[in-house]
Order: sequence, then structure tokens, then C-alpha cells
Amino acid sequence: MATQKSSLAKYVRAIKDSPREIFNWRLFLTSFTFALGGCAKGWDEGSAAAITQLPSSQNTYDLDDNSISNIVSLVNLGAGIGALLSFLLNDRVGRLMSLRLYQLLYIIGSLISCFSSGNAAALYIGRIVAGLGIGSLSVVCPMTISEIAPKSFRGLMTLWFNICMLSGQALGVFIVYGCSIHVAPTKDLQYQTPWFTQTFAPAVSIVLSFFVWESPRWLLLDHQHDQSLATLAQLRGSPADSEIVTTEFNSMASYIEDREAGLGNNGSLKIIKETFLVKSNLRRVQLTIIIYILAQMSGANAITNYLPTIFGLIGIKDSDVKVYSTGLYTVTKLICCVVASLFFIDLVGRRKSLMIGISVQIICHSYLAGYLNVYQDNKDDMSKGSTDAALAFVYIHAFGWAIGLYSLPYLFGAELWPNKIRSFGGALSQCFHWMFYFAITKATPSMLSSLHQWGAFVLFIGFCVVALLYTYFMVPETAGMSLEEINRIFERPLFLLARPLSPSESLGQDG
Repeated sequence: MATQKSSLAKYVRAIKDSPREIFNWRLFLTSFTFALGGCAKGWDEGSAAAITQLPSSQNTYDLDDNSISNIVSLVNLGAGIGALLSFLLNDRVGRLMSLRLYQLLYIIGSLISCFSSGNAAALYIGRIVAGLGIGSLSVVCPMTISEIAPKSFRGLMTLWFNICMLSGQALGVFIVYGCSIHVAPTKDLQYQTPWFTQTFAPAVSIVLSFFVWESPRWLLLDHQHDQSLATLAQLRGSPADSEIVTTEFNSMASYIEDREAGLGNNGSLKIIKETFLVKSNLRRVQLTIIIYILAQMSGANAITNYLPTIFGLIGIKDSDVKVYSTGLYTVTKLICCVVASLFFIDLVGRRKSLMIGISVQIICHSYLAGYLNVYQDNKDDMSKGSTDAALAFVYIHAFGWAIGLYSLPYLFGAELWPNKIRSFGGALSQCFHWMFYFAITKATPSMLSSLHQWGAFVLFIGFCVVALLYTYFMVPETAGMSLEEINRIFERPLFLLARPLSPSESLGQDG
């Protein structure tokens, strides 16, 4: 009996019971088109800081530590603003049109940075404009994938966004590295090429968007019932009158009609009021915002954004080794994210994935804190084995981060909200994500300095412990549930969120 109720057994059974028709090219191509939105942030994260280190960039812009910090972090400030404002468009013009506009915004920002020609103010503007696109994409892309994906593997498909993000990050790192080797430092082309190549993936996404399908849930919100049914049938690879399509469509339609969720009846102010004044929605607000805050304060993005600095702290001095190790770290995160999407998020479940990932982070931070505490006073006496172990724990940390606090907040921000406020809820949670991201990227250098390097990792341990406890007591399990079933979780009191739904509480509907 225990085996039958295990997450693995449920996952395998759900996949086996799914009609083969749902695994079709229309669903996968549409999801891939939106997943490409993740490349924007990843490519920027992998290249922006590295571009400032190129000799051509240093000579053209006369960069100091403060200007470098601005170049790296301003994009996150723009992303926070873009994420919050995106809800004004997502429900009004649809998911596909929103995708095109945000990708175009990111392309414009990247081109401004590319051709700013030594004008630091223009470069800052380009970074903010690109950030507006990045933040908006981080809302609409995971949200849309979660709306169109079958519930049995919704987590896997939503994490395509994260996989594209890490793929872009890896490409960004190695493109800058390639330019530093093969393009003369006297040529502006050395720093312009990495900025320009950031526009490739968004351009592909825009082109593909004219050949894929709109979200059926948005079409319902826009009162396009017939079009919604036809689109859902296309995405499920089955006739409109088939059982799988009619069951899922009736579930979506009845939920929207019961709650009068048509767009015509709901202005922005009404949606905002409902988000903060309805208890079930307020529980969603606290869950997504807190999990995003804990993700940033866990220290993973501090490591990611200042990885060459971290490598220097543990004793790696050669600049080429730092660049190579940074690229390898990015590839490691990509592999771990793929593993997370295939074997953890839907199979093991959201809660267990979070707890495993956070526990791995705690172990890695603990070793690094102890190592740095000893290393500062005994640099010449440290064994090569201890230094290699510190380097290894940095890479192991990538695994914990990928299966936990890196992947899950994006998924929660996309799937926990009801249709009526999903766009605003996702915008709100992503806004907090980017604002705290901005804060941590600005604060990390000062934090490392003021806390004697090792103390920063102790602080990260403390927040990871809080995140572990919060996950255990407050984070619900949503794997295998339809978006409509998830709403039942938040109709319960706050202290019952982490408790599984009883059979009587479950809607038993597909979505």
C-alpha cells in the first residue's frame, strides 16, 4: 500500500494513464517558444559581468567598481519594474502578443547597450530597458507554460524556462570568453559581439510565436469559449468532443464562470483588491513572496553573480582558470536543472525537492564557511585536498540550488494562482524576486567584506535553515494536481497548507 501511494508510483501511473495524443508537437513547440523567454536573463547573467572585464570595454567606458556594479545590477532593477507592470498587458492582449512585446523590449535594450559607444548613461538605459523585458518575460513565460501543460508533467514542462535560462547563461559565458581570445582588445567588436548575440534567442521566439497556440485559459478569460475549446483540442492532440478535452475544458470553464472571472468584469484595481483582501489569495501572496525572499537570501545568486570572486577567495588565482571554472559551473547548473525537471519536480514532488535542495545548500555553505575561516589565517598551510574539496562543494551547491530554491519559486509563481489573478499574482511575486535579486547583487561585495568572507556563508546557512523549516510547515504539495484543484489548498487555514488534500477535498478534475 505504501508503494502505491509513493510519489514515484503516482507519477508513473499518471504518465501511463495519460493518452499518447497529449505528447504532441503542438504542445511542445508552444511550450518551447515561451521557454525561450528564459534565455534573456540567462544570457545576460552569464555575460554582463564578464563583458565589463574585457579590455575593450574597460578602455571604452573607463569602468570603476561602482560603474561595474551598476551595469550588473541595474538590469535586475528594471526587471522588478517590468515584472510588476506586465500584468497590465498579459490579460489584455494575450500571452502570445505579450511574449512578442517583451522579447522586442529586451532586444532593444541589448542593442542600446551594444551601440552605446562609450556613453555610460546610454549603457545604463540599455540595461534598464533590457531588464524591463526580462522581468516581464519571467512572468508571462512560466505562467503560460503552466496553463497549457497537462497536470501529470506540468512541473517538467514549466522548468523548460529555467533550462533555457541556464543554457543561455552557459552560452553567454563562453561567448565572452571566445571574444576575449579571438577578437583584438583594441576593437569595439570585442564587447559588442556578446551584447548583440543576446538578441538571437528572442528573435527566434518572436518568429515561432506566429506558428504556435494561445493559452486556452486566457481565451476563456477573454470570453472566446469556442476558440478556447478548439485550441485546447489542438494542444491535447485530440478531437474537441473527446473525453480528455471535454473534461479539462469543462473544469476550466465552470471554475471561471463560478467566480465571474471574465475580463470584462474585472479592472486592474478590482484584481489588486481581490489579491490582497481575499484570504485564500493572501495566503498565496505570502507563500510566493516568502519563498522568493528565502531563495535570494540562501546565497546561491550571490555565488552565481560573483563566482570568480568566490573562486579567488578559496585560493584560485589564475584568471583563465576562473573563467573556465565559471563556465563549467554554469554547465553543471544546466545539467542539474535538467535532472530536476526529469526526476524531482513531478516525480519526487515539490516539497521533497525543496527540502533536499536546501539541505544540500546547507552542507555546502557549512564547509565553505569553515574553510574560509581557516584559510584566511593559514593560506600557506592549506592542503590541496581541502582547496579541491571547497571547489567541489561549490559545484555540489549547484545541484542543491537547481532542484530546490532555483526551480521551485518560478513554478510556484506560475501555478499557484487562480485564473482571475494569475497574471497579477505572477507579476507581484516576480517583482519581489527581481527587487531582492537587485539587492543581493548590490550587497554581496560589501557583505563578504564586512562579514570577513566566511561570515557571509554563515548568514546564508541561517536563511537556508529558515527556508527548510518554512518548506516543511508551510509549502503545499501541488505535483499531479490540476490548476483548478490547487485552488482547494488555499481555501484552508494557513497552518493546514502543507497538509495533503483529503479525497473529499479534491476536485478530481483535469486541468
